[in-house]
Amino acid sequence: MRREGESWQVIVIGAGIAGASMAAELAALGARVLLLERETQPGYHTTGRSAALFTIAYGPPVIRALSRASRAAFAAPGDAQRPQLLLRQRGAAFIARTDQRCVLEIMADELGDAVARLSTDEARALMPLLRPGYLAGALIDRSAADIDVDALHRLYLRQLKSAGGALRCDAGVVALAREGAGWRVDVPGLSLRAEIVVNAAGAWADELASLAGVAPVGLVPKRRTALLVAPPDGVNPDGWPLAVDIEEKFYMKPDAGKLLLSPADETPSPPCDARPEELDVAIAIDRIQRAFGLPVRRIEHKWAGLRSFVADKCPVAGHAPDAPGFFWLAGQGGYGIQSAPAMARWAAAAALGLPPPADIADEGVSAAALAPERAALTV
Repeated sequence: MRREGESWQVIVIGAGIAGASMAAELAALGARVLLLERETQPGYHTTGRSAALFTIAYGPPVIRALSRASRAAFAAPGDAQRPQLLLRQRGAAFIARTDQRCVLEIMADELGDAVARLSTDEARALMPLLRPGYLAGALIDRSAADIDVDALHRLYLRQLKSAGGALRCDAGVVALAREGAGWRVDVPGLSLRAEIVVNAAGAWADELASLAGVAPVGLVPKRRTALLVAPPDGVNPDGWPLAVDIEEKFYMKPDAGKLLLSPADETPSPPCDARPEELDVAIAIDRIQRAFGLPVRRIEHKWAGLRSFVADKCPVAGHAPDAPGFFWLAGQGGYGIQSAPAMARWAAAAALGLPPPADIADEGVSAAALAPERAALTV
């Protein structure tokens, strides 16, 4: 038996970085917003497992545009709501073997001034564990920086609350249906009402759409594995850049005196509480040891998360063409945190029928590039 609950202008489903940031921006625009999370805490599945980097040299064109438009928000000085800075300078080096020279040249042409070339000596100075003879060329994005993901997520949750919005955890949606001019959202023991529902359910976004009778967009969750190991004795890697294979077959990132390794895997998976596979852990170590003289005596921690994509690997953000008041915010893949500030502002305006923020449109972000219709065509 469900009791009737509150009515809201907007209910955002999913309190990871996508849902939390959009809910905060909706509340800032004056909307009455409720943010729902099925877990006991926000960000459990993906946001809380991310080793995010801010870089404008990563992702397809619309992601790079959203990232450029997000840069000012990340670089803003701290204030009462945000006592600590969100970025810490890191740099990102894209490294190539001899057989990858062609890929290196294509990336250099595509990214232009966003990256600079590194000589072999310069690369070895920045990444002293590089094996002799491995490197044929490298590019560096010197502006790349580590994102304090937890601080960013908590900032948006605080902003939501201070603007009059609300968060409810342990509130998984069990039914979702169009009712009159709005939507009925059922959670355990309670029926809620909203004029607009936002599907920010991450890997579960297509499942949530199906629950509502809305056509899916072909979302594919993909597992990404990571592990933490110690550097060689006497070596402090904290000043090193992120090292990424030019074809993104692995990456290695300093992390509080340790090294975070990943095979950059993208293994299709059903929506779940992802766990690392031993084969992927072994592949990560093998690929990285081919490039770097890194002994791995012990794996200190290993984990996995899901990154969700549609076919063109660009986000889906917009009103569903087959369901008035149903707004998609999904498919951010591995780019959701670095693009969150601009995406949240753009999506909040679009959901309320307002013009897009001019600074984001000026970077080349368009409704067509994010439209659910374009993703649904590939399903």
